[in-house]
Amino acid sequence: MAYISSNQNRFYAAIEADYAQAAPITAANRYPAVRLQAHQIIERGHRRDKTGSRTFLGSPTSARRKSAFETQTYLTSWAGTGQPGYGALVQGAMGSAPQIATGLIVASAPNGASLETTAPHGLSVGTAISYQSEIRFVASVPSPTALTLNAPLSNVPLANSQLAPTITYKLATTLPSVTLYDYWDPVTAVSRIVTGAAVDIFGVSVNGDFHEMQFSGPAGNLLDSSSFEAGTAGLSSYPQEPALTTFDYTVVPGNLGEVWLGTGPTQFLTLTEATIALKNNIDLRSFEFGSAYPLSMTAGPRQVSSSFTVLVQDDAQTSALYAAAKQRTPISAMLQLGQQQGQLMGIYLSSVTPEIPAYDDSATRLQWQFKNNLAQGVVDDELYIAFA
Repeated sequence: MAYISSNQNRFYAAIEADYAQAAPITAANRYPAVRLQAHQIIERGHRRDKTGSRTFLGSPTSARRKSAFETQTYLTSWAGTGQPGYGALVQGAMGSAPQIATGLIVASAPNGASLETTAPHGLSVGTAISYQSEIRFVASVPSPTALTLNAPLSNVPLANSQLAPTITYKLATTLPSVTLYDYWDPVTAVSRIVTGAAVDIFGVSVNGDFHEMQFSGPAGNLLDSSSFEAGTAGLSSYPQEPALTTFDYTVVPGNLGEVWLGTGPTQFLTLTEATIALKNNIDLRSFEFGSAYPLSMTAGPRQVSSSFTVLVQDDAQTSALYAAAKQRTPISAMLQLGQQQGQLMGIYLSSVTPEIPAYDDSATRLQWQFKNNLAQGVVDDELYIAFA
């Protein structure tokens, strides 16, 4: 009997209709994870009765259980239809159902920062558009056919040009829960299902070997194929893995992309690293009498933070960043990850106040480190995520 290779597994994610009730999956729900860590612990109450011994007598099998998960994935290609494989996790972190923009035709473009479409576009502030391997976000909607972008496109679209498909995820007050499936080979190995997964922390790391995304948070339950009982999580039997289809493992290099910062904003070519983190402060309904498992989850105050490091130059745009931090002036920030159509991810913070940078002079070039810069907004508008 051989050991099980840690590469012999496949991951799926889907949005649940009801908390901790397993969502059905298809081959399209598969996502390319680096790892999935899931665990469940049983609360051990402290017994104070006199047992006549110093020996631990065990915990009741029906004690409350706490489950949690953490998964990490790379930014990969998107075919332009449906959601990316990890789309359910992004939706679980952001809240709103994704908005797909496709088939839009440009009537005119007075400049790279504004567009006029041939028909009503149906887009709103924060929705992404894409043209010639660049992704941008709608900053304002002057009319049903007009768009103003957060930053100018490098190539001004020509009349009758078609914009590339995009899918945009926006924030919402309430969050959906997610079901995660972890299937292993051989089929006799123990597979797992995480139900009621609530994305408490969603992080994006920029400019490593690859662009990485991390998702973590509490969960409702952790099921497995060896001890499954009919009726658990709304399942009559342990679900079979969907039939395998062609799966795209194309990974986007971590050094490719664009960044726009400032009140202008201005494109920066000196960024060396950046991280974006969304924390939802999830609270589980898990302390009520009569249940050993959480009954629902609620999101608390949201926190969107960013950290970025730039090489320092003696130019106006770099000095303006320092001035904005010193004067507590909000700026906009947009990151484009990737440089090829079908392999783009956009991250847009419309208003973020940079912190005063720390000087890092340990290397041969001076760097400024802007740490824990908090995004702000009015209602559910601190952060937008898109793929194109």
